Amino acid sequence: MNAPYDGDRGQGAGSSGYPEDHPDRAADRSGYPEGMPETAQMPPGSPADMYLQDAYDQDPYRAQDLSAQDPVTEALYDRAAHPPPAPGTYAPQQPLYAQPPASQYAPDPRLWAQTPPPEPSGPTRHLPYGDDARTTQYVGVDDLVTQAGEEQHEPDAFAHLFRDQQQGGVRPGYASPAVPAPAPEPAPAAAQPPAAVPAKSGGRASGLLKSSAVMAAGTLVSRLTGFVRTMIITAALGAATLGDAWTVAYTLPTMIYILTVGGGLNSVFVPQLVRSMKEDDDGGEAYANRLLTLVMVALGVIVTAAVFIAPLLVQLMSSPIASDPAANNVAVTFARYCLPTIFFMGVHVVMGQILNARGKFGAMMWTPVLNNIVMIFTFGMFLWVYGTARSSGMSVTNIPPDGIRLLGIGTLLGLVVQATAMVPYLREAGFRFRPRFDWRGHGLGKAIKLAKWTVLFVLANQAGVLVVTQLATAAGKASGKSGAGIMAYANAQLIWGMPQAIITVSVMAAMLPRISRAAHDGDPGAVRDDISQGLRTSAVAIVPVAFMFLALGIPVCTLLFGSSGLESAESQGYVLMAFALGLIPFSVQYVILRGFYAYEDTRTPFYNTVIVAAVNAAASAVCYMILPAQWAVVGMAGAYGLAYAVGVGVAWQRLRRRLGGDLDGARVLRTYARLCLASVPGAVVGGTVGFAITQVLGHGVIGSIAALVFGSVALLGVFYVAARKMRIEELNSMVGMVRGRLGR
Repeated sequence: MNAPYDGDRGQGAGSSGYPEDHPDRAADRSGYPEGMPETAQMPPGSPADMYLQDAYDQDPYRAQDLSAQDPVTEALYDRAAHPPPAPGTYAPQQPLYAQPPASQYAPDPRLWAQTPPPEPSGPTRHLPYGDDARTTQYVGVDDLVTQAGEEQHEPDAFAHLFRDQQQGGVRPGYASPAVPAPAPEPAPAAAQPPAAVPAKSGGRASGLLKSSAVMAAGTLVSRLTGFVRTMIITAALGAATLGDAWTVAYTLPTMIYILTVGGGLNSVFVPQLVRSMKEDDDGGEAYANRLLTLVMVALGVIVTAAVFIAPLLVQLMSSPIASDPAANNVAVTFARYCLPTIFFMGVHVVMGQILNARGKFGAMMWTPVLNNIVMIFTFGMFLWVYGTARSSGMSVTNIPPDGIRLLGIGTLLGLVVQATAMVPYLREAGFRFRPRFDWRGHGLGKAIKLAKWTVLFVLANQAGVLVVTQLATAAGKASGKSGAGIMAYANAQLIWGMPQAIITVSVMAAMLPRISRAAHDGDPGAVRDDISQGLRTSAVAIVPVAFMFLALGIPVCTLLFGSSGLESAESQGYVLMAFALGLIPFSVQYVILRGFYAYEDTRTPFYNTVIVAAVNAAASAVCYMILPAQWAVVGMAGAYGLAYAVGVGVAWQRLRRRLGGDLDGARVLRTYARLCLASVPGAVVGGTVGFAITQVLGHGVIGSIAALVFGSVALLGVFYVAARKMRIEELNSMVGMVRGRLGR
């Protein structure tokens, strides 16, 4: 019997007691008895490790004659049928225990049996895409939510049982000619990546909800601090010409950024970064450095040119401001302080996209809060020194240069802090910025060509906005009433767009890198599943909020804009109600376009935006012509939602063809239909409660707050009960996640 752990045999190659190249045997042959052949066995010495000794050597007891007689069963072989081979021609015996083959499904035991790297972090060679799971694998959000990216692979508890199979089957210190030593361990970069470990059940949905929750929280806090910032700015500068001059100067950098590089950076370069991370040997770091360097250079040129032509830009933005010398002087001065923020906007976005591609989503949503805090502090100092615009009589004619300088430097400093706050997150993700100017031949030209269509996308969208602005302004002048012009339209649209920015954008920011990887891998089924999940996950919050705007639009606007007058606030409330249901197709459109961006297709979103802008402009013109002037803006708000409903139908068909004719439409439509059915009774009850409270308490601050609070509670309560009765899966998942987070 051959026992690999029998340490008392000491068998060697050629039936000797030792291997042929044993040094003692070569040095002292006199120790053999005279006449004894050299191949005779000698008693072995004490093995160093009886469990490792000669585990792979040949067994000398197997080397008997094949024609030997068995005293019980007679001959084992028939000599006539099976003549024995000639002496010396025996085939070499194969070792009983050969080197175990390397498995294609798991790493070599010599790797995962090693001592793990020291805590809390350290490089590992067990991941297919680099040293950190968060680089290319979707493992949730950053360290605020999960530590999945920091978990170390523990050594196998049974590794010692395989230790004897990892050696050449010889005594320690001696080599066996029969069994070659194992090949040297390959470098970590050349090691075959193990198969991906199957995710736990529900891990994708749970990780998406966690990522979306962190980003939604960051966006919500950013929006809230932004409202506080706006309130302080209004108190400091007022709502007259000085406030308008500041608004023009502050809005100008954002518009220039969006029209130049903003659209491309937000949508095109995530798939490019993901592709470079998977295909490049350095995990895409060189590509990201080239991209960041290129954006810095381009934005530096844009900022320099914009500062020189600031008077022309102010005139293009607002002719009334430019026609007033004092207001124009203040606006141009403010603009020259604000225009350099274009550079830091772009740097912040590129850094955020690099982090998104590496699975860290929270920083990009939370760092804008720092900008708002800096601006709140800056304008707070202005209020402390000069007082409010009403108490000090501050205007464009008497604002001191030191005050302009304080506000300008504080505004610029806010964007600087926002951009530089991303650097620690990049370092924690393993990214180090090194300027690189070798832009040719590395795919940046392709990305710029793709971004070309995104810029056209933004231009088409802005063209539609320009038409609506002209029509709404004309309607406001024709009606002669407050709250019937472009200001009411813009304020209502600002409130209406917040759920989209907080919920849908956060969900898709977490999903876009994963969708891009699936598209790059040629897996349309995974793209379809992720798009379907994004649509259904965002709908759980978007649909009831849309019905909430429909039921409680007037209390919302009387609470926020009551200082402009009750009639104006109510008019803006009607505009918000007209916008309300358009939030659903607007959100769906945003999600579907991410599917095209994952395939690096920016032309289709451009054409789709042209359709939306054309329908919006045409429908708004019809509303302007057939509706009374004071209701024209309300009709235009409804036309906005109608335009996106048409755009969703077109984009849905195109993406379905792109994915092979299947977009999980039945499941998505069923989810949206159930959510709408659950929201209708909630909207009826909530609207009734809000209307009753305002009739009793009035439309003042107390009445508006009470109507909004109790109406929202009633609406959401009825919606939740109805949705639970309908067993809407996505709602149950979200409720379970919230309960799990609160229970920690």
